[in-house]
Amino acid sequence: MKLIRTKGRGARQVAEMLAALERRGGAALDSVLPAVRRIVADVRKRGDRALLRYATQFDGLSNAAALRVTPQEMAAAWEALDPALQEALATAAAQIRAFAEKQLPPSWNASSVDGLTTGQLVRPLGSVGCYVPSGRHPLPSTLLMTAIPAQVAGVPRIAAVSPKPAPETLAAAHMLGITEFYRLGGAHAVAALAYGTTTVARVDKIVGPGNLYVTAAKRLVAFDCAIDMLAGPTEIVITSERGRVADIASDLVAQAEHDPEALAIFITTREDLAKDVIAEAKLRSRDNAVARESLDLNGLAIVASSVDEARAITNRLAPEHLTVDAASDLEWVENAGSVFVGRWSAQPMGDYISGPNHTLPTGGTARVRGGLSVNDFVKLITVQEYSVQGLRTLGPQAALLAEAEGLTGHAEAIRTRLRRIPRANKETGGSRD
Repeated sequence: MKLIRTKGRGARQVAEMLAALERRGGAALDSVLPAVRRIVADVRKRGDRALLRYATQFDGLSNAAALRVTPQEMAAAWEALDPALQEALATAAAQIRAFAEKQLPPSWNASSVDGLTTGQLVRPLGSVGCYVPSGRHPLPSTLLMTAIPAQVAGVPRIAAVSPKPAPETLAAAHMLGITEFYRLGGAHAVAALAYGTTTVARVDKIVGPGNLYVTAAKRLVAFDCAIDMLAGPTEIVITSERGRVADIASDLVAQAEHDPEALAIFITTREDLAKDVIAEAKLRSRDNAVARESLDLNGLAIVASSVDEARAITNRLAPEHLTVDAASDLEWVENAGSVFVGRWSAQPMGDYISGPNHTLPTGGTARVRGGLSVNDFVKLITVQEYSVQGLRTLGPQAALLAEAEGLTGHAEAIRTRLRRIPRANKETGGSRD
C-alpha cells in the first residue's frame, strides 16, 4: 500500500490521482471489446452452433447435452454437502429473503383531487438470467444474492449460468428450487441469455457480476436486453479516525483477495494510524498472493488534512463498500454501495449473510445507483382513473397546457369530454348532455 498526503509536497499529484480515481471504471473494457463483439455477434447470428463451439473452447463441454444441469445433479450436490454448510446457506438465504421482502415496493392508489384516483401496480419481470462467476473461487453466495430477490419479486422464470459450476453453487440452486441452470460463462453466455438460442431461451434481464469479458458483453447487449449494472473489480474504502488497526487491515485484505485489480483505500487524518494499517495489511497479506498483488498495485492510505476533507474524498470516490466509525457518520455519507458501521461490522459479513445484496455498484457508479435489489426485478406501472368531477376540476387546465405546447389534438381530446359532461338542470335538478 502507498501512503499519500493531501497537503504538502506532492499535493498536486495527489489531486490528479484522486481525480483519476473518480473517473475509474470502463476503460479496461475497451481492450476486450473487439473479441467480445465477435463472440456476441456470432452467437446472435448462429445460435446453438456458435454457443456450443464457445462452450467447448472456454467451458470444457463436449456435447450439447452437457450444457444444462439436471435437477438430479443439483439435488445430488445438495445431498453431498456438509450439513453445517447446508445450514449456513439456508441461514444466508433466509436473511437475504427477509431483506428483499422489506424492500419490495407495494402497489397502491390514492386520491389527491376529488374524482381522480392515481396509483401504481407492481409487476415482476417475466424472466431473468443470473450470472454466477466461477473463476478463482466458487461463489454460491452470488446465486443467492441474484436469484432470491427475483423470487421475492415473483419472477416466474429464473435461469442461472455459471462456467464449470462448483458443487456448492449447484447445491444452492437446488435449495432455492431453481430448475434451469446452464454450464456456461463468458461473453457467449451473456449473448445466449440476451438473444436466445434453441437451447437457451432469451431473458428480459441479465444480472450478476463477472470478469471483463462478461461485463463488456453486458454493455454490448444492454440496448437489446436489460442489465443490472456494469460491475468491475471490487472496491473497499474505510474512512476512520479511531478504528482498530487489525480490523481495518483485515477488511482491506479480505476485499483485496477477490482480484488483483481490486481497489483498497484507507482514509484518515491520522498519519500514525495510516502507517500502522499499511504495516498490518502487508503482514496479513503475506501468504495471500492475490491480496498482496492487489494491495501493491492499488492499495492506498490517504492522509487528509481534516475530517471534512476525508469525508469529501470518500463521497468523491463513491465506493462499492464503505466502512465508517459510527452510526452518526451516516449523516455525511452521500455516495456508497453499502455502508458498514463500527468495528464489529466486518465487510465479509455483507458478502454472505447480513441480508443486503452484495452485487454493488463499482467504478464510481454509486453516485447514481445502489446495489442490486428486489426493485431490479419489478416494473412499476402507473394507473389513473378520472370521474366526471375529476375531469371537470383538472381538464380545463390540462387543455391549456396542451395548447401552450402547440398540441391541439391533445387539448381537443380533453375538451371533447368536457363538452359532454352532464350539467345539472337548474329547474328540475336533473341532468342533460
